[in-house]
Amino acid sequence: MNLDVFIVVCAAVFGLLVGSFSNVLIWRLPRGENIAFPPSHCPHCDHALSPLDLVPVASWLALGGKCRYCRAPIKRRYPVVELLTGLGYGVIAALFPLAVYGVGSVGLMVLFTLLLVASAIDLDTYTIPDELTLPGVALGLVFAFFGARAAGAEYDLPNLPEAVNGALLGAGLLVTIDVLASWVLRRFKERQYPDFPIGYQQISLALLAGAWLGPWWGAGVGLLAVGVNLAARHLVRVPELLTIGGFLVSVMLGSAGYGMGLILMVQGALAAAGAVSLVAGLYWWIQFRLTAKAEADAPAEDDAPYDPSAMGFGDVKLAAVIGAFLGWERLLVAVVVAVVAGALFGIVQLALKSENRVKFGPYLALGAVVALIWGAAIVEGYKGMLGL
Repeated sequence: MNLDVFIVVCAAVFGLLVGSFSNVLIWRLPRGENIAFPPSHCPHCDHALSPLDLVPVASWLALGGKCRYCRAPIKRRYPVVELLTGLGYGVIAALFPLAVYGVGSVGLMVLFTLLLVASAIDLDTYTIPDELTLPGVALGLVFAFFGARAAGAEYDLPNLPEAVNGALLGAGLLVTIDVLASWVLRRFKERQYPDFPIGYQQISLALLAGAWLGPWWGAGVGLLAVGVNLAARHLVRVPELLTIGGFLVSVMLGSAGYGMGLILMVQGALAAAGAVSLVAGLYWWIQFRLTAKAEADAPAEDDAPYDPSAMGFGDVKLAAVIGAFLGWERLLVAVVVAVVAGALFGIVQLALKSENRVKFGPYLALGAVVALIWGAAIVEGYKGMLGL
């Protein structure tokens, strides 16, 4: 066995072990439980599990898919997650050798785990925890800082500026789709329940400002509106007819040659909206952590008012993670694959008359894996078609 094959095998075995920990995250994060304490235990009888119960895949097979102590069934998802993680890590080690990509290869393995855990949780709960996505964006930037531009690499991982751009465009693209589609769902009416002090109104303002002022000044305008809200101690409404409608008019003007041109105006708008989206996500995550106990003690509000939304905000942050790790070009490949796959599955759902809610996180994860493996070839092929 040569060294390269040995490293791939070691990566696959390590992936099996990480897959076992991923199952802990999938179970505990949505429930707000500590991921380290108490140690692994059966969710049915709470009996602590021994090391023999925790061998990836083998323990599940040896126990016949049942708990050793109470004989309750263990979901098949457990060995599936372990096998997928082992396979994913092995493929990444083969396509992005550690000897060439170094820390960057490890970063791609981290991305694979984040995608798999986020998908499994989304399938169960229709949510993607901030504990995965927001630290995931930060990890993408860290790996970009330490692991980009490996000598002899067939594909250059994004450096830090490219990773920042990818994260902002990822969040901005998804949040813009959400803003526009939600406006249509509301029949172009104003939001009835905007968030204070930061939410979709400030994101939409950044979208408009970014088209004319660029990403950073556009984000500054959105955050300035947050400061105005805080100073006024109430929400100062910015009409969506002005912000969203103004953005659409700006796109038309840009396509006609006004301003900085269509491409730069769209990039500036998406990046500005993405920056404010990530600030909003971080703010509401901190707020949730600070008020979690008070909300737990308060009665549930199942009928709390809300505005219709086309997409979960967790998908926006997951797109930022993908952009931070893969860069904006492969991010676009991931989004296109996700939209096509989601549309095809939606048609199947309609034909079967099953639930009409689409969990977009798993499609984004699928698109990211496709972009990781074949994204460079797809991008180069597309550029060739355009003669670039």
